[in-house]
Amino acid sequence: MLDITPLPWDTLARYRLIEILALWEGRVASSQLGKAFGIGRQQAQKVLKQYRTLAPDNLTYDESRKGFLPADDFSPQFTRGRVEEYLHLLGSDHDLDSPFAGLGLGAADTESLPLPSREVSPKVVRELVKASRLGLRLEVNYASFSSPTGEDRIIVPHTLVFASRRWHVRAFCEKHLAFRDFVLSRFRGIPEPCGDMLGEHGGNQDSQWHAYVEVKLIPDQRLPQAERELVARDYRMEHGELLLRCRGPLVLYALRELGVNPNHSEVDPRAQQIEIANREALAEWIRWT
Repeated sequence: MLDITPLPWDTLARYRLIEILALWEGRVASSQLGKAFGIGRQQAQKVLKQYRTLAPDNLTYDESRKGFLPADDFSPQFTRGRVEEYLHLLGSDHDLDSPFAGLGLGAADTESLPLPSREVSPKVVRELVKASRLGLRLEVNYASFSSPTGEDRIIVPHTLVFASRRWHVRAFCEKHLAFRDFVLSRFRGIPEPCGDMLGEHGGNQDSQWHAYVEVKLIPDQRLPQAERELVARDYRMEHGELLLRCRGPLVLYALRELGVNPNHSEVDPRAQQIEIANREALAEWIRWT
């Protein structure tokens, strides 16, 4: 990885965008840089030329696709080559550390806990992104607890999602004839396109995905009054209640992120601290255990 300390932040941001688009989408063009940074075509082309001077073996120009493609031995110089960088770019996660990583504002008296990320292949993500944009079916091999060695499936992906500290893709599964979530790290091999979708199985037809649900959270009522007031202040609750609006299929993920068990009687109230106030209204979205 190159020494990036002498580079201005805006230059570093442009080089990072080049690497992220090339690695995870399989193509980067001057028009993308121009749109992202509000610069003209000639300036965008100059940025690409400067990048190729610093990393001469990373990109090759493809006349038929009117853009630069990643070389087979592409080696990130300004990014880490992690899927989170691309998915953060899509706006699925609002982590300020990513876009402002080059500002050098780290304080000596702060510390963040690095958590392990799941292994995701750029080639897998490229095919998923392409299929979701073009409405294509993909033949994939997918591993799960029921099939840990992998099972062939045909899916029609439509949205990449970050939830419960992992990335997955929302897709129509032809085996189950339903929309399901597929964890990105569990794809085996490279998904292969197998034609246009059969019938109406794109994102617009995923009715559950387009259903928004309101989750009402309150301090765990088993806590003493003073402790409930403390929790309410922690979460900036108004009138002792916090409203969380999210897509129906993401309700369970949201509760897991917050450490909320629908069967709250089985959990220590001081460990959980908050509970659901409208359990009955969420029954459709929660797998009761």
